[in-house]
Amino acid sequence: MRLTVFGATGGIGQEIVTQALAAGHDVTAVVRDPARFAATGTGLGTGLTVFRADLTDPAPLREAVAGRDAVLSGLGARKRSDAGITTRLTQAVLGAMEAEGTRRLVVVSAAPVGPEAPGDGLLDRGMRSMISAILKDVYADLRAMEAALAASATDWTSVRPPKLTDKPLTGVYRRVVGGTPRAARTIARADVAHAMLACLDDPATVKQGVGVAY
Repeated sequence: MRLTVFGATGGIGQEIVTQALAAGHDVTAVVRDPARFAATGTGLGTGLTVFRADLTDPAPLREAVAGRDAVLSGLGARKRSDAGITTRLTQAVLGAMEAEGTRRLVVVSAAPVGPEAPGDGLLDRGMRSMISAILKDVYADLRAMEAALAASATDWTSVRPPKLTDKPLTGVYRRVVGGTPRAARTIARADVAHAMLACLDDPATVKQGVGVAY
């Protein structure tokens, strides 16, 4: 497939690029600073194009998404003070995609944006409530992003992980389309990337939130 990856310098974005290249896909990695793009040194350069762009304006992004089979986004706030950035940048991506008629989009969100899992115990409900309160601005940003997705013409999927770790790829995790796995506590960034790529060929995930966790 011909894929474009936004947020390619982030932890999930780099994993998406690396795994997609290993699977034989043609990948365009959109970055603001190519010097921060570590995936160019992985030895998986065949099929990789690095596209430098400021993500605040949809117009220059049209070239990056034109003629692509799908777009994946690892865009997100890196700290609480970044709240609001995910919606703004995703709206630029949506504008470029809609202008070019590119429809398939898979983004990363977060578990607290999705519904509570049936059967969650007191500990998990308490942890979710506490984290949601601490990061309320970040999650408000993600909810606004998902609202923008729902209002768009794209065939979107929002993958919602809990706490992220830097453990190696396993390919073994729980997934709930339209919901949240029970006792969803952690998942590696590498497995989130794996789940996002897996959604590309799964029509059941179109216009859905997908909860993932170990």
